[in-house]
Amino acid sequence: MGNYILKLCYALFFIFLHSASSIHGHFNSTSSTKEVKCKEREREALLRFKQGLQDDYGMLSTWRDDEKNRDCCKWNGIGCSNETGHVHMLDLHGSGTHLLIGAINLSLLIELKNIKYLDLSRNYFLGSYIPELIDSFTKLRYLNISSCEFIGRIPNQLGKLKNLQYLDLKYNEFLEGQIPHELGNLSQLKYLNIEGNNLVGEIPCELGNLAKLEYLNLGGNSLSGAIPYQLGNLAQLQFLDLGDNLLDGTIPFKIGELLMWLSSLSYLKNLNLSSFNIGHSNHWLKMVSKILPNLRELRVSECDLLDINISPLFDSFCNTSSSLTILDISSNMLTSSTFKWLFNFTSNLKELYLSNNKFVLSSLSLMNFHSLLILDLSHNKLTPIEAQDNFIFNFTTKYQKLYLRNCSLSDRNIPLPYASNSKLLSALVSLDISFNMSKSSVIFYWLFNFTTNLHRLHLSNNLLQGHIPDNFGNIMNSLSYLNLSNNELQGEIPTSFGNISTLQTLLLSNNQLCGKIPKSIGLLSMLEYLILNKNSLEGKVIESHFASLSNLIRLELSYNSLSLKFNTDWVPPFQLSRLELASCSLGPSFPRWLQTQSYLLSLNISNARIDDTVPSWFWHMSQNMYALNLSYNNLKGTIPDLPLSFTYFPILILTSNQFENSIPPFMLKAAALHLSHNKFSNLDSLLCHKNDTTNSLGILDVSNNQLKGEIPDCWNSLKSLQYLDLSNNKLWGKIPLSIGTLVNLKALVLHNNTLTEDLPSSMKNLTDLTMLDVGENKLSGSIPSWIGENLHQLAFPKCLHNFSVMAAISMSMTMSDNVSHIYHNNITGSRYDYYISLMWKGQEDVFKNPELLLKSIDLSGNNLTGEVPKEIGSLFGLVSLNLSRNNLSGEIMYDIGNLKSLEFLDLSRNRFCGEIPNSLAHIDRLSVMDLSYNNLIGEIPIGTQLQSFGAYSYEGNLDLCGKPLEKTCSKDDVPVSLVFDNEFEDEESSFYETFYMSLGLGFAVGFWGFIGPLLLSRSWRYSYIRFLNRFNW
Repeated sequence: MGNYILKLCYALFFIFLHSASSIHGHFNSTSSTKEVKCKEREREALLRFKQGLQDDYGMLSTWRDDEKNRDCCKWNGIGCSNETGHVHMLDLHGSGTHLLIGAINLSLLIELKNIKYLDLSRNYFLGSYIPELIDSFTKLRYLNISSCEFIGRIPNQLGKLKNLQYLDLKYNEFLEGQIPHELGNLSQLKYLNIEGNNLVGEIPCELGNLAKLEYLNLGGNSLSGAIPYQLGNLAQLQFLDLGDNLLDGTIPFKIGELLMWLSSLSYLKNLNLSSFNIGHSNHWLKMVSKILPNLRELRVSECDLLDINISPLFDSFCNTSSSLTILDISSNMLTSSTFKWLFNFTSNLKELYLSNNKFVLSSLSLMNFHSLLILDLSHNKLTPIEAQDNFIFNFTTKYQKLYLRNCSLSDRNIPLPYASNSKLLSALVSLDISFNMSKSSVIFYWLFNFTTNLHRLHLSNNLLQGHIPDNFGNIMNSLSYLNLSNNELQGEIPTSFGNISTLQTLLLSNNQLCGKIPKSIGLLSMLEYLILNKNSLEGKVIESHFASLSNLIRLELSYNSLSLKFNTDWVPPFQLSRLELASCSLGPSFPRWLQTQSYLLSLNISNARIDDTVPSWFWHMSQNMYALNLSYNNLKGTIPDLPLSFTYFPILILTSNQFENSIPPFMLKAAALHLSHNKFSNLDSLLCHKNDTTNSLGILDVSNNQLKGEIPDCWNSLKSLQYLDLSNNKLWGKIPLSIGTLVNLKALVLHNNTLTEDLPSSMKNLTDLTMLDVGENKLSGSIPSWIGENLHQLAFPKCLHNFSVMAAISMSMTMSDNVSHIYHNNITGSRYDYYISLMWKGQEDVFKNPELLLKSIDLSGNNLTGEVPKEIGSLFGLVSLNLSRNNLSGEIMYDIGNLKSLEFLDLSRNRFCGEIPNSLAHIDRLSVMDLSYNNLIGEIPIGTQLQSFGAYSYEGNLDLCGKPLEKTCSKDDVPVSLVFDNEFEDEESSFYETFYMSLGLGFAVGFWGFIGPLLLSRSWRYSYIRFLNRFNW
């Protein structure tokens, strides 16, 4: 709260400053009869700046080049000097979904030499850089380009803006590099916020030169190293946030340096040191409490603090005990003992955050929390003393927000106020009891009895059963946010929900709700989010359901049994940004009303029973989407080759339709293309387009289509590609060399085509490859050694002993539409999933465990020749190896026993010769094996594993003998080499022979040397008995 107020004050100050300047200029110009207009060069610069922007909400609607609007000083967001006509303020900040989109070039504004105030915050300028020419705005005092998706580095030239007082670069997550030390030259700077970027390196000590700085936020980056003690020079500093970095907490937290560093920061009111490893020190909190008497907010979450570390805070915070109002000690290792210190410390606290600790609390009835407005106990354990008791809270009338997320709460230990204090929570506006174990719908009646003014209610991810009370909407009519998703609620949605006139968000997804959607939902004029996915709702949805929903921006009805029936000329009252209607009935015609949704960013109408062509206007709409799913319909025809350019690098899922012919080149600008199970016949138009530029395509799946001809040799520009699947097509010829330029590729699937020749040597550059499928082709040549030498991702880490980290080199698998591999574009992620089906003599083994990323090599069904490279033996994580139906020769790898994880082995129908290595019997996990129809000789090594397979696993090897074959081995059939696999086994066996002979000889000598005389000599026996009698037993 203090952080927000401080930033608001700074913003209002600068707005007031420029407003006052404008008023002053107005009074000074009253004597002049001539109206001052903007400068022509500045007007033209602004128009050029506008050309690269997408303005869906008309923020720049007044920026027009006509006679009525030539004066740019009257344009929206522009402020000019009434004396000179120069532009001195440009304020185009976005708000929510009202934003500007597109890459911008700030250098186009270089003509605005007199600009003092520039605010472009909260827009979407992905791909834009902060130009080095930023230092041209020499008069700039206020610069806010936060939350704009700028990329690249912070230019050093910002340090030349000597008049700058306010600089906000926060939440540009693609800003990288180091903080320029030149920022230390901004001697007038009062506000600096670089929070939430991707900055690295150390904090420049030059920031200590900013003597006028009052606000410094460097949190949420990846800064490292020590905190420079020069920050202690910032005597005017009131807000300091260094949290959530990788900074070293030991310096300057040594006591002497701490005194020097903090002693001059006496005005500091807000301090955030979260994520510092300072749990080893018991003194620094004590020193902070003495040095900073004005501290109002202290945040030390994720600092590895124990009770012993936190106790000095309460014992010695005498100077700040009256000033501290916000305390965040969440995500540490504190136990219930901390509450003993909190007892005498909370008299003035307004906000207390204790989540993610090790509290086990049976009652808070004795705690003195009378001043608190916000209490967060989430991710702790609240349990009553006795099973039959309730958890008792000493609630006060002041509580405004209470967070009890994931606190092991059940029906028996829901926190109850004292029974006599009915309606005691009248001030409570936000309650979170999500991720608990409450089952009974009694929780609703608890809410009816103890709350009167609740605005936000989180009850998601419990085990709630039964019906939502019919009168819920009549009693809880002040709600703006209601989340009951991920429970087991049954029955119909109450019609009384229509009485919650303030409701903005309604989340009921993933329950067992049935019946029809009540038409009273259409009365919620303030509703923005309606999420009803994954229930058992049924019936028709018609226009009246949305009669008054003019503010709706997100609608999700997927995975119900709903049928949306609208008139063809229906114009919805809303403008959606996200629409999810998967498995709803929309067809058979393509829904025309979608054409009215100009601001749609994400659309899922998969499996919607649409049997139609896709109109051209829809592809134009898709330019502004970041996710589009049209899969599992019966969409037909050719996708037109339109001059489109995607804004967000979208995820496009067109799987299982009837699209045909060429794939248009504009789709190359997507982040993921899922086009499997269609009738596409040509790749050249997509990959080899002459006007192609750099792209962000990460997934390309065109499997199970009708692709013909050779694979295009145009892969050089797809550097970001990670998953490529062209399986089950009619491709022929050799694999092109340019495939080897896809250095980020993780999965290459070319299964079941008619590819010939050998694997190109350029593929050895694919060092990140974890899945390779070239099975069922007509490849020839030998298996290249680089499979074992270069594909390091296939090696199983020795320090790990489970399958959860295994990657896959699979050549015989089926692709599913579920997901285990996730590729992200700039907004959302696309998932590429597979399960692997292995055929062994008519037996199908399918791996479906999503936690198992199978390692499988399948080169079966080709014309490969030569020997198996020895490097295959170093792929210790292999689970299946299928080299069947080739012309491979030579001996089976003698060290095949090193593949301890192997479960499936098929070397059948090749020309392998020699003996079966003894080490094969040492693979305990081997469950399926086929060595049939080779030229193997000698005795099958004796071992439980190899004798457990049927004779069919060895048939077709005429000179092979021993169990389980009926052919027995004579002495002449057993080669000397079968006795021991190698010299190591010879030496080991000789050692054991000598050891056991020596052991036997030693025992015989020792035994008879002692027992023999006792048996043969009477005097020896008597002497031995007398010796034993001396001991007192």
